[in-house]
Amino acid sequence: MTHNLKRRLNYPTLGIHSTDNSFGFGYRESNNIESDELFVKEFDNDLNNNLIVEFNEFISKKNLKKVNKISVSIGPANFNASRLIVVLARTISQQINCPLESFSSFELMAKRIASKNNIFTKKQSFWIYKKLKRKGFIAGKYEICDNEEKNGDLVIRERVTPKVVKELESKELFFEANYQDKEDLRELLDLANKNLLNTNVNSWKKVLPLYPISPIN
Repeated sequence: MTHNLKRRLNYPTLGIHSTDNSFGFGYRESNNIESDELFVKEFDNDLNNNLIVEFNEFISKKNLKKVNKISVSIGPANFNASRLIVVLARTISQQINCPLESFSSFELMAKRIASKNNIFTKKQSFWIYKKLKRKGFIAGKYEICDNEEKNGDLVIRERVTPKVVKELESKELFFEANYQDKEDLRELLDLANKNLLNTNVNSWKKVLPLYPISPIN
């Protein structure tokens, strides 16, 4: 490993995440989970302004300038929160000139759900779903791959980005979405560090909030 590569891998990662009723930030130094700093807060009446206030209190300007990669969850979750955190992540990425990577909220919980339900068969796939208030579901498909990490860590790929489906196929494995703020923030940081060298500084241009239905639905 070259000196420059080692140096990049030791830089901090910033994670920005939201669920149906909360938002949070995560900061990790040197790809070390023991260095994690996590912040989670439920939505308030003025999320648009308070999101920036809480972010400025969470991370110092000095630490923000050291960030080597930003990772953001894009939904499906609360539409307004997803939109705001994506705008925040894009803006910071552009300002400090660092890569931005995005993951669906379902992808962040996929490993946790697979472990909880003992889904370890190689190449076995399953769906994560969220029931809509009206008819139908939002569902994404995930597949267990070979253990690519030397420590045997479970590797899961998102095969179908969360989308609206009318019904859940009875022959498939389905598990209901279950947001866990701190666990999902840590997974957001984990995924960002695994893909640390796979995005460029202009990647923020392609990151958009994911919400399969219109906000008025």
